Amino acid sequence: MDDDAVLAVLDSLAAAGCRAWVAGGWGVDALIGRQTRRHRDLDLAIDARAEDAALHALAEHGYAVETDWRPVRVELAAPGDRWVDLHPVLLDDYGNGTQQDLDGGVFVYPADCFVTGTIGGRTVSCLSVEQQLIFHSGYQPRDVDLADIALLRALA
Repeated sequence: MDDDAVLAVLDSLAAAGCRAWVAGGWGVDALIGRQTRRHRDLDLAIDARAEDAALHALAEHGYAVETDWRPVRVELAAPGDRWVDLHPVLLDDYGNGTQQDLDGGVFVYPADCFVTGTIGGRTVSCLSVEQQLIFHSGYQPRDVDLADIALLRALA
């Protein structure tokens, strides 16, 4: 996905009333302020209460569910090699969030992990350096993950 496709997805979700925070490789790039590598997909933490609105909005742009592991995540694909991976986050009254994991536990999103970055010259909501580093741990990293971790550590 290129930055125009990313911004189109974010605009579509915003128009549908769904808050979204860029994560994964694009999230790293948002924190850095420029694209550092080619990305297969766009990872987004979304407000779980707006998940249906998000799916409907993306369907209007040709996205269809490819992998459904709800409530943990749902991956959508669209023509033109566009992929979006949605991670529903249930937010509390204080802005903290939780996301289900595959083992029955939860990932924690403290309120201060929701920050902003830049994609394609535009300010976007994204996950903090600290949160990204947490999510890049606990699994065998690929080469792209190792590169992302090095970039994140340089920002920390």
